[in-house]
Amino acid sequence: MRHTNRFRMPVLALVAGALLSTTVAVQPASAHGPSLRKLADRAGVRIGTAVDMTALAEDRTYRRTTAREFDSVTAENVMKWESVEPRRGVYDWKPADDLVRYARAHGQVVRGHTLVWHSQLPGWLTSGVADGSIDSAELRGILRAHITTEVKRYKGRIQQWDVVNEIFEEDGSPRNSIWLQQLGPSYIADAFRWAHAADPRAKLFLNDYNVEGVNAKSTAYYELAKRLRSEGVPVQGFGAQGHLAIQYGFPGQVAENLARFEALGMRTAFTEVDVRMILPVDEAKLAAQASYYRRLLDACLGARSCTSFTVWGYTDKYSWVPGVFGGQGAATPMDEEYGRKAAYGALREGLAAGRW
Repeated sequence: MRHTNRFRMPVLALVAGALLSTTVAVQPASAHGPSLRKLADRAGVRIGTAVDMTALAEDRTYRRTTAREFDSVTAENVMKWESVEPRRGVYDWKPADDLVRYARAHGQVVRGHTLVWHSQLPGWLTSGVADGSIDSAELRGILRAHITTEVKRYKGRIQQWDVVNEIFEEDGSPRNSIWLQQLGPSYIADAFRWAHAADPRAKLFLNDYNVEGVNAKSTAYYELAKRLRSEGVPVQGFGAQGHLAIQYGFPGQVAENLARFEALGMRTAFTEVDVRMILPVDEAKLAAQASYYRRLLDACLGARSCTSFTVWGYTDKYSWVPGVFGGQGAATPMDEEYGRKAAYGALREGLAAGRW
């Protein structure tokens, strides 16, 4: 599954804490008891998943489980630019439309992902910039048209948009993307203004990985958000992706990080949570994974600003991780047969405990 630039660097700050005692016994997805979705509703938070549209079309168990367990869905790939406009001026909205219809039919909200990113851009765009046939002025117009067209298409049907995605390096310096090179840093504010004009009701997010805790990268986002909001730019949310790995330790100061964005008047969310491990799987690794899921969820439930908690896929059958991280996997709350891992139990227990 393509979503390929999630190569996490080791987290330096390790937080001490015992692993959850959640059982690692795997239970079938049809086991009795309230779904994550029902528990999340009681807790006052959205529980979401990224959706693989091929699986949704072809796998009946996947369709039923997605509807049962989640009240929020994110397009894993089909709302990205290369998917919606593979040739200039030629659009393919069907997969994204299918997801929006599925969500409406099952009482789910939709997170839009993503409007501005340096990756998964259409070839006509990157080649045009590279050979000089698309200059900076034209590129700005193309970006504005892309944002306006996509956001307007789903006006009133997308709850949150990841407007700009992964714009800083690990040290907090700006990513030297095609957008920064050609348009300068003003593209960030422009993107938010254009998205807001296209759908004033959608909540607009910054989004990145390795920003769960307080560090140089998340601080760069904090300073950017503070500045843009002071200038009246409609930056309304901060999304921490939550792609973790048990071999790197749990990030430090997660609650403090959410709190500082909340103090700016922003919403927060965990947008792409998975917790991978070095294979093979064993009980200790599954227990550690469960702990990581629970600690991220507890941070969300402990922050009034945290409105949603989204996993980046919920079954190992369709996880992107093994295709990108050699020798690693088992990153989701369910195994390849939809059996519930300890991580699923940790999420269920955390949601049942509610906000605190």
